[in-house]
Amino acid sequence: MNDLQEIWVYLSGLPLFSLVLTLLAYEIGLRLHLWSGRQPLVNPVAIAILIVLAVLVVAEMPYEVYFEGAQFIHFLLGTATVALAVPIAQGWPLLKGRIPVLLLAMLAGGTVSIASASMLGLLLGLPDALLLPLVAKSVTAPIAMGIVDGTGISPTLTAIYAVLTGILGAISVRYLLDAIGMRNWADRGFALGIAAHGIGTSRAFSVHPDAGAFASIAMGLHGIAGAILIPPLLPWLRGLLV
Repeated sequence: MNDLQEIWVYLSGLPLFSLVLTLLAYEIGLRLHLWSGRQPLVNPVAIAILIVLAVLVVAEMPYEVYFEGAQFIHFLLGTATVALAVPIAQGWPLLKGRIPVLLLAMLAGGTVSIASASMLGLLLGLPDALLLPLVAKSVTAPIAMGIVDGTGISPTLTAIYAVLTGILGAISVRYLLDAIGMRNWADRGFALGIAAHGIGTSRAFSVHPDAGAFASIAMGLHGIAGAILIPPLLPWLRGLLV
């Protein structure tokens, strides 16, 4: 028993352990998602997060030790953000005749996202450290972290909010859009891409190609708009909320 414990302590301290743990957790989550018939409630990202969290708690592994091994995946977030140019370019022909309406929908969705999250935070009496990261939470995580970097707002909390937003959006969007009677796959995908960024876009691709195409376009355009518009508005928003 002592030998096994020593082996576990040794393995848990290796950077490769964190990388393998992350990939394995997501693979388990993905297989459960497929096994369920792609049910939105069986979200692979949420499952992976719970598995990693459970292992870190049981192993008493500090986050800093875990991140040392998982930082390679974190590094890939930057390249994935740049790669948003690909779906935008591929889907550009689909935007013919729809650009004004979709841009208006994107701006309205982004504005409502910031306003609703901020107002809910104020109503709940969240302290400033927890409230301000909500401003960028609906922009895809790498861009959201870049927006708040150097502003005194926690990039880590911003990323957490962004991931939670994506998970909740991917889980609930099917039921919400069905309830309001939105049936067009392009409209559903675009709404999901704005509200739930990367995780929502992955969900959109799993149900219909048109939904996935418009979700990826929406996520990319929303990320660009957020990176351009939120930073100059941030001092004003901070003064309004704090």
